[in-house]
Amino acid sequence: MNANNNAFKNVRRKPGLQIWTINKMQMDPVPPQAFGNFFEGDCYIVLYVSSRQSADIHYWVGRTSSQDEQGAAAIYVTQLDEYLGGSPVQYREVQGYESPRFRSYFKNGLIYKKGGVASGFNHVETNAYNVLRLLHVKGRKDVTATEVEVSWSSFNKGDIFLLDIGKAIVQWNGPQSNRREKLKAVLLAQDIRDRERGGRAQIGVVEGGDERSSPELMKVLTTVLGPKPSQLKEATSDDVPDSAQKNSVRLYHVYDNSGNLVIQEVAKQPLTQDLLKTSDCFILDNKGSSVMVWKGKKASKEERQGAMNRALSYIKAKKYPASTTVEVMAEGAESAIFKHLFKSWTDKDQTQGLGTTHNVGKIAKVDNGKFDVMELHARPELAAQYRMVDDASGDVKVWRIENLEPAEVDPKSYGQFYGGDCYLVLYSYKRAGQQQYILYIWQGRHATSDEIAASAFQAVSIDQKYNGAPVQVRVVMGKEPRHFLAIFKGKLIIFEGGTGRPGVVNPAKDARLFQVRGTNELNTKATEVVARAASLSSNDVFLLKTDNISYLWYGKGCNGDEREMGKVISDVLSRHEKRVVMEGQEPAEFWIALGGKGSYASDRRIFLPLHSPRLFECSNQTGRFKITEVDDFAQCDLDEDDVMLLDTWEELFLWIGNSSYEYETKEALNSARDYLRTHPAGRDPDTPIIFVKQGYEPPTFTGWFNAWDPHKWSGGNSYEEMKNKLSDSSSISQITLVKVSLTVSHPLFFDWQDYLSDQDFENLLGSTRADFQRLPKWRQNDLKKKAGIF
Repeated sequence: MNANNNAFKNVRRKPGLQIWTINKMQMDPVPPQAFGNFFEGDCYIVLYVSSRQSADIHYWVGRTSSQDEQGAAAIYVTQLDEYLGGSPVQYREVQGYESPRFRSYFKNGLIYKKGGVASGFNHVETNAYNVLRLLHVKGRKDVTATEVEVSWSSFNKGDIFLLDIGKAIVQWNGPQSNRREKLKAVLLAQDIRDRERGGRAQIGVVEGGDERSSPELMKVLTTVLGPKPSQLKEATSDDVPDSAQKNSVRLYHVYDNSGNLVIQEVAKQPLTQDLLKTSDCFILDNKGSSVMVWKGKKASKEERQGAMNRALSYIKAKKYPASTTVEVMAEGAESAIFKHLFKSWTDKDQTQGLGTTHNVGKIAKVDNGKFDVMELHARPELAAQYRMVDDASGDVKVWRIENLEPAEVDPKSYGQFYGGDCYLVLYSYKRAGQQQYILYIWQGRHATSDEIAASAFQAVSIDQKYNGAPVQVRVVMGKEPRHFLAIFKGKLIIFEGGTGRPGVVNPAKDARLFQVRGTNELNTKATEVVARAASLSSNDVFLLKTDNISYLWYGKGCNGDEREMGKVISDVLSRHEKRVVMEGQEPAEFWIALGGKGSYASDRRIFLPLHSPRLFECSNQTGRFKITEVDDFAQCDLDEDDVMLLDTWEELFLWIGNSSYEYETKEALNSARDYLRTHPAGRDPDTPIIFVKQGYEPPTFTGWFNAWDPHKWSGGNSYEEMKNKLSDSSSISQITLVKVSLTVSHPLFFDWQDYLSDQDFENLLGSTRADFQRLPKWRQNDLKKKAGIF
């Protein structure tokens, strides 16, 4: 097959979604009102162009599609990729195992329809009412609706079913289904009504187990399905079997050698970007859960075009399930998830240092120049990027844990933290006239386990005192977030050990060495390090404090702003004379105080680049705790029944929904720690974990979401509210009774035979379905007339 540009003449490069089905080995456009409907016997190509002009191409494989159609779709995807310049990321999607990104295009869910275009079935026609189908709806966030036999035998107690008869849709909720599932099903029913029926279908809801409360709607169901049996099947799990292998992320060089597939392992996690060679193609195996193909810009055309087939061959060689997700991407157009699997990643033209020249997720480009912190409230995306809720001018109160109880710290000592203590820091500020709180829980490296436990317990007490409003941030010594630094105005000092308790004398030391990092009062701290030459670094300022004199040492790599902040913090640390020492001009006494001259770090500092944020749902709704990624996330994806994990790389946020279970919160914290510990990129296990309660989100959280609505939690419609707004049940009953009578009196109105079970078909027509299909058309019509269905 060789598609020329005519095959893609209707391809739009504007932002949005475009879908084609494979019909007679050609790409056939799917109308927008049919988006989200997929025939199980077909293959589809889905193109999504973002507002930033990046593109993703998916080819979707139906459960009963032919090998020829699958092959045609794969070829068209490769050719469409070339037509669009080779930059799109390609995905292979298998029915029932679609990627989070694919599902994100269809917020109301996917509908799997029986048959296919080749069988004479057509996609949706707006305002067509000659419909009779039963949809089995599953899922709380990623909803799928599958056409099943129109019979009570298809029902079970745990799921939701939509009986669609054209002008009316009746939703039956299994007695074991939850509120979130019911809401999603209502949204799907409304979507079918609006897109497929022009908004002119009526919707009604029956609560399974309480059918007596909906007699008119039950009349509809029993008219179509017959009497409801006394017992229905038990609930089935929504969980897709986890096929992920429990091994490491691995990188392979895969190539063809005289017709034989060669798989050569290059490295396993943690991976580094320099392993990818521009002249080759590589496969990254994400623990068996997905397979990603990276195409170097200078790889041969044959290698690049054969990337998808190589991935499929690799899956077969590894004996992974055929449903394993496949992504193919070109050098320079890597997906966010791919980059997350590397220890560090630098994009082309990205600047070194604190600034970057590229966009991150939905956040606008931000450099590291002087910024107006007063903009942070007006621009939450800036607050998120800088990890700053405000300009740190709010009120601060500090407690130290003493005898397992909180003791107020003298404000004169604010900013001085000892490694043998635990502290609680309450920061208060106003946003839009409303009082806001952040509660930092700082835990010293040398504090006792009892003190650490007490700090967490006392934090809960303070949180309750303020009616649950504070955002809680656990801070591990040495991993202080940016805003924590800012509230101490450039005078934050971290002592390695000891205690700040009044009346306690800490052990004397001949010399103490402090590393000072920062360029202004918002980002500076001094950290005590071992008083040895090996602790020095050419990039920083150091203060060496002895009994008689203090040395302010300037490394060759530090700038004027860093030197000024060194002077400010040295005045807090020492009242002695400060002698400025430039690197390379140290007096002998300086080295004597450090125990002798020695080697130390003198390389130029490298800053890690920013990463795109990722959102995960943490849920126990199915009876088993699980974490699921939400792709292309928005505020509406925050599920108030669950706990959500937002990974912004420097910090992890745990968002606590108002209706989530305490068990989910506890498990989410454990999972967040496991997430960091097992991350393929070798993440810092002490990355700050920030607790955010629904309705109390700070701008450092909301800024990662596009168009955050602070009133959403008070103005959204609940399931019960949406249910009450639906059609009157008696009018739906009348529609159904009229339709059933029309089916008999006007035989061209509808053909029932496609929706009969095999047994009912044989009983009604006196022939098996297969034998019936072999009969000539006139004989088929004759049998249908005798049965009263033609």
